[in-house]
Amino acid sequence: MTRQTGRTGRTGDDEISRLARGTLLPAFAGAVPPRWLLDELERGLAGVTLFAINGNVPDTEALAALTAGLRKVAAPLVAIDEEGGDVTRLGGHLTGSPYPGNAALGAVDDPALTRRVYRSLGAELAEVGVNLNFAPSVDVNTAADNPVIGTRSFGADAALVARHAAAAVTGTQEAGVAACAKHFPGHGATVEDSHLGVPVVDADLELLDRREFRPFRAAIEAGTRSVMTGHLDLPAITAGVPATLSHAAISGLLRERLGYDGVIVTDALDMDGASGAIGIPEAGVRALLAGADLLCLGAREHEASVRATVAAVEEAVRAGRLPAERLADAAERTGRLRDWPAGPGAAAVDREAGLEAARRALRLTGELPRWSSGTGPLVVELESTGNIAVGPTPWGLSPWAPDAVRAAGTDGDVESVLDRAGGRGLVIVLRDAHRHAVQRSAATALLAARPDAVLVEMGLPVWSPEGAVHLATYGAAHANAQAAAERLGLA
Repeated sequence: MTRQTGRTGRTGDDEISRLARGTLLPAFAGAVPPRWLLDELERGLAGVTLFAINGNVPDTEALAALTAGLRKVAAPLVAIDEEGGDVTRLGGHLTGSPYPGNAALGAVDDPALTRRVYRSLGAELAEVGVNLNFAPSVDVNTAADNPVIGTRSFGADAALVARHAAAAVTGTQEAGVAACAKHFPGHGATVEDSHLGVPVVDADLELLDRREFRPFRAAIEAGTRSVMTGHLDLPAITAGVPATLSHAAISGLLRERLGYDGVIVTDALDMDGASGAIGIPEAGVRALLAGADLLCLGAREHEASVRATVAAVEEAVRAGRLPAERLADAAERTGRLRDWPAGPGAAAVDREAGLEAARRALRLTGELPRWSSGTGPLVVELESTGNIAVGPTPWGLSPWAPDAVRAAGTDGDVESVLDRAGGRGLVIVLRDAHRHAVQRSAATALLAARPDAVLVEMGLPVWSPEGAVHLATYGAAHANAQAAAERLGLA
């Protein structure tokens, strides 16, 4: 490979263009690869990121055909954001995931089971041609009011998160799918969403070493093939610059301090935390300058964004702002990731692991009542909006309770629920009630009238009224819901 700096000859431009494409992961619409995408792959595009909201994953058969079509013209990275739990794309966006998320796995605290769950999840991805999974999230969720991590984290204890980070990376890669530990330097101590701004992690290097970096070190020691950056400001280190665009964070901390030599991929550059003030092409140039290798552009960033970003990178190289050697280094690392491994691992799909984990994660406070024979309880699900990362994924107990009520939690809803419940038992389903005042208010009013009611928390069990019978699932995936329905006698 000829690396040329500061040259404007045709050969140099062609090489720079190919190297620039070798760092990009755009998205596209539909379940059939469009012509522009196949052309870009032939020109050296690193790969693609699949998104359910783009119609890329209508079903597993169509997805397998899609990835096979991509591989007819190249050997690209095919990435997806499949964490299991609440963040699911592989069919779970339609039905809920058969695997509980990290919070449930952390509650069980059996690394061997975590490894088994991630190995099965990886096997499902490998079967449909996905070779890079943007998981696991190894953030230490120390902020209870974290709007974007929550149940995506294994927990609030760095040592616990570290041992499960290693297990998740190992299980994923045993299936022949590259893991991606995220979101460096750690998104767990934030109370802002980096989709909407630049969250601040107000921690010095000693605290970061002891808390945020511990799971990343474990993932690196386990051999993670990639690490994803977060759009986070560390005032003591990055001085207002998001980590994704910070040389001090990527090259200084991740490369030098933690000794990581694999692929560094950005979180989606369409997020305001990265590009809100400067645009995606400029964010891409700055991320490469900071030391990133692979640029995830975002769900709505298709052909036009590829062309604009390539042009921006080419101009940065021609102007001497971005060394061609840095660009070639990024493309070379990405190329090694594309070549790993030669094919899927020997792992088999094991969905029973997901249900076992969900059952073992259940935590019951108090004693469940016995429902009247022949009549099950009325289930009321109090509405809860998911964050941008989660999206509109189905949740709740309604698959096991056909007359379940979904309510906003207004005073009128409370009265209506009490009328409908009549002499039946009552199950009140919440999701992250500690973050939603309306849920707490409605649940309190229902319990005042029906102290025999059972609360089911399908988010983090931070809030629980004193004396209430309370069942915590540590997640809202299909597996979590089934486990809860079984415990309640609905299934």
